[in-house]
Amino acid sequence: MRISVMDVGSKTVRLVVADAVGGAPLPVHTAKWRLRLSEQVTPGKDIPEEAVEQLVEAVSEAGRTAARWGAPGPPAFATAVVRGAPNRLHVLRAVRARTGVALCTLPGEVEAELTFLGARRWMGWRSGPLALLDIGGGSFEVAFGRGRLPDFAASLPLGAGRLTHEFLAQEDPPSPERLKALRRHVRHQLRDVAARVRWEGPRTAVATSRTFQQLARLCGAAPGRHGPFVERELQRAALRRAVGELAALPAAERAALPGISAPRAAQSLAGALVGHTAMKLMGLKAVTVCPWAIREGVLLRQIEEGEAGASWWERVSRLGEDPAPPEPVPLRLAAATARG
Repeated sequence: MRISVMDVGSKTVRLVVADAVGGAPLPVHTAKWRLRLSEQVTPGKDIPEEAVEQLVEAVSEAGRTAARWGAPGPPAFATAVVRGAPNRLHVLRAVRARTGVALCTLPGEVEAELTFLGARRWMGWRSGPLALLDIGGGSFEVAFGRGRLPDFAASLPLGAGRLTHEFLAQEDPPSPERLKALRRHVRHQLRDVAARVRWEGPRTAVATSRTFQQLARLCGAAPGRHGPFVERELQRAALRRAVGELAALPAAERAALPGISAPRAAQSLAGALVGHTAMKLMGLKAVTVCPWAIREGVLLRQIEEGEAGASWWERVSRLGEDPAPPEPVPLRLAAATARG
């Protein structure tokens, strides 16, 4: 069986096509299309029509690519940059009408649960009680659990791109006062979630996302070309030093540092500050950088559900249709509902 998933993030549209062999998604083709939506969208404002056109073109090509590889109709979701836009439904409907791809948004808590599932499967049961941190462009997902799915999951408006726009765009490099204001804001937003993680006392903490991967490389982890099976760890003390190193440089010069790509250079400082603050408040001295995240979580659910996978995804994707849902619906509940 060949399956696929499409992810519209703040920087790129990514497609993964995989074979489902032995209960694990084995990639046979991956592709990405650069969009840089976060650079065209002001948080809380509409996505401009020019960006919608670029999104339609990228999603259309990704859909055709999936079909060529034998995986038509991939589950497709957009993360916080689209989820938080006032014209979100217009964007989703335009993409669906013009590409045939049923793009949706997922509640942040559902994103966190799917990411946790991917990380749990990669890390295995030997990791014990597991804490998950995932920094995106628009949001920061946190989860904790002892089983296959998390006991709790949270999505906070602490994405690296969002915070860069709100706190760091006016000064480059930012002043100490700006950094202090940003750290104070992050601490306030994280206070309750961090206290819960600290109280739970995870045995293992993992970090996913390109932001964490690049920060780990900056702090001395092996480069990506060494493959996904090389263990990569990010120490809190090293990340604290990285915050100072990034803060001393203009955004354009950060791209010369190990691991920091040009498209993410501007937001690397905010990502490092969120990561360090979260680890400090949660009492985590180190996190393991996990290569599996939300895309793998979606693929795993497709494998688990088998023929019922389509109905499961339809149910989960509808959770994001209401522009202001009354409360998040956990993936556990969504899955149970889908099975009737």
